[in-house]
Amino acid sequence: MEERRVLSIQSHVVRGYVGNKSAVFPLQVLGFEVDSINSVQFSNHTGYAHWKGQVLTAEELNVLYEGIKLNNVHHYDYILTGYSRDTSFLETVVDIIKELKKANPGLVYVCDPVLGDQGAMYVPENLLPVYKNKVVPLADILTPNQFEAELLTGRTIRTAADVMDLLHDMGPETVVLTSTDLLSKHGDQFLVALGSQKIKKADGTRVSQKIWMDIPKVDAVFVGTGDLFAAMLLAWTHHHPADLKTACEKTASVMHHVIQRTIAYMAGPGKRPSPAQLELRMVQSKADIENPATVVRAELLETSVH
Repeated sequence: MEERRVLSIQSHVVRGYVGNKSAVFPLQVLGFEVDSINSVQFSNHTGYAHWKGQVLTAEELNVLYEGIKLNNVHHYDYILTGYSRDTSFLETVVDIIKELKKANPGLVYVCDPVLGDQGAMYVPENLLPVYKNKVVPLADILTPNQFEAELLTGRTIRTAADVMDLLHDMGPETVVLTSTDLLSKHGDQFLVALGSQKIKKADGTRVSQKIWMDIPKVDAVFVGTGDLFAAMLLAWTHHHPADLKTACEKTASVMHHVIQRTIAYMAGPGKRPSPAQLELRMVQSKADIENPATVVRAELLETSVH
């Protein structure tokens, strides 16, 4: 059997599910070997009343990478990155990705460009030019939300076609906007996600596919869902490399099952759930992660082969 190895550089929490804790277990369940570097190690995510922990510096990241290299165990099929709040750390990540892509030109880099949401940045503004000019051009798969896509392109999204090609032009072959403010034809209880893929196949033909997904909204705010989404998109695009529609349906369906199971474990109606109750029920969702029943369908907006 082929070995599929992922290097995941993300945050880590002792309790709960964000960053690597949201990504590693689901990827392992789906048969991937995952080497994880923890960009931070916190007691829990920062939505709790208290949190403590340590932040990995660029120098410490380099030390870990050097150790992997010295043992000649630095061959990767995928790289996955998420939240980073320091430019020197992010630029070190860029150097590592460049080196690993040189060693394996077939390596796929999945980038969740965590910058902010709902009109507000939650990382320092000086990270934006690093993402724009250095990170996104290296990415093969990009998973921004609407706000992040608008920051990266400098354009406002008003229609499904507004920024996808601009993001492709920056480098990535596959772009999935994980959430947008576009109106769903099913009403305001659904949010709209968009996907676009431009792939050059081995025979030289180019396949392009654009999709639209209506995803049921939930009346709660969960942490770690973006990290899970990026990890699942990595896995399902691996299994369906030229079929973004199926990959996105499976990814969104995993999200739906995990969130519904988490809601089922929460406090009763009328009670405000605590941050601990809102932690994703990942272990309990193992069967759904492995073999998700498709409950979210994607609509093919456009497909072409040339």
